[in-house]
Amino acid sequence: MASTTETTPGQQPDPPTTPLSPAAGRTSQPVPDILGEPWVARTIPVTDSPAAPGADHAVLVHQRGAIPTPEPKGQSPAPRHARAVLYLHGRNDYFFQTWLADAFLTAGYEFYALELRACGRAGVDYWSPHDVRDLRVHDEEIAEALHIIRGEHGHSTVVLNGHSTGGLQAVIWAGDHPGSVDAVALNSPWLQLNSSGLVRSYGSAFVDLLSRRDPDRVIDNPNENKELEPAEAASKATPSRGPSTDCPHDDAATALPVVTDPGPIEVDIYTRTLHRRWGGEWDWDLALKPSPSFPVRAGFLAGIRRLQREVRHGLGIDVPVLVCCSTASGGPGVSREEALRCDTVLSVDQILERSRFLGEDVTVVQIPGGVHDLVLSPLPAREEYLATLTGWLAERLG
Repeated sequence: MASTTETTPGQQPDPPTTPLSPAAGRTSQPVPDILGEPWVARTIPVTDSPAAPGADHAVLVHQRGAIPTPEPKGQSPAPRHARAVLYLHGRNDYFFQTWLADAFLTAGYEFYALELRACGRAGVDYWSPHDVRDLRVHDEEIAEALHIIRGEHGHSTVVLNGHSTGGLQAVIWAGDHPGSVDAVALNSPWLQLNSSGLVRSYGSAFVDLLSRRDPDRVIDNPNENKELEPAEAASKATPSRGPSTDCPHDDAATALPVVTDPGPIEVDIYTRTLHRRWGGEWDWDLALKPSPSFPVRAGFLAGIRRLQREVRHGLGIDVPVLVCCSTASGGPGVSREEALRCDTVLSVDQILERSRFLGEDVTVVQIPGGVHDLVLSPLPAREEYLATLTGWLAERLG
């Protein structure tokens, strides 16, 4: 989940020093996904980059029904739905929210989720998951995903849907590539650093300088909700993984360690309020979306700050933009009950302030009782967000 509330696990291995050669061919064939039927995953090879050294692929996830069936001779295969959504995940996150896909499918949109290089499914065995020094390195896999969606599967309309860091990724892409998508829908986008003005100015300058000298340095955020030191939590990690009842996964597909006794809920109030291990509603794979989260490093944060400054200068997005977020933010010391009704990761006020720089056609809707990932909000906030999202698409795209 994208934020500056990440905590810092123990020592990480050094990044790979031998660059991978560019992958041959465009894409692989779909294979069964960790979510089980009808979900499939398709590997997208990418070229090696200093922004994510050693990362050589992304993963596109969709249902089998998204693949057009052969038509009579002489006719092009038609997609199940003419329209499609491409979803971009947040930091320390991956796609498992199948009910989001269900809402889009019911609304007449095929659903695709792109796990960006070094992230989520594509980050398994990567030396530092989600540690990407320039989000524009993801342009390669986004372009290929759109080629599959439009060129191979035949969708005429594509909506870019991004959460948190994925929201920042989405608006940068839309600003850089006018005409590539038909609308942008954002779920609590990370458009500004959730810190004081002093930290944002002087702290960002320091991080930028540090990123040039020591990009792998782990950055700690004084505003994050935590009580247990990350090193202590990491010392309790084991390679075992618990079963998941909501999201059946292939254990062989994810070999990242899981913290079996990671300390109290206050260590990571956002994640632990929501996950079933700590009494929450959801049961995602803690190997792919762990708590404490993957560490934030200086190179990553410096890259984020550069893009956030671009947002402030104005992106001029030429398609309709929807920005959804909670009505309230929660800072350090927030209770579990409060954490279930507000965004404990980002500042709602900052999201609202930065949204006006995205383009000329921006709709902002706040969801009462929503959490940072509005899709994970308790009812009725979750239903309100999904209804807002699909209703806005029906209004703007017909």
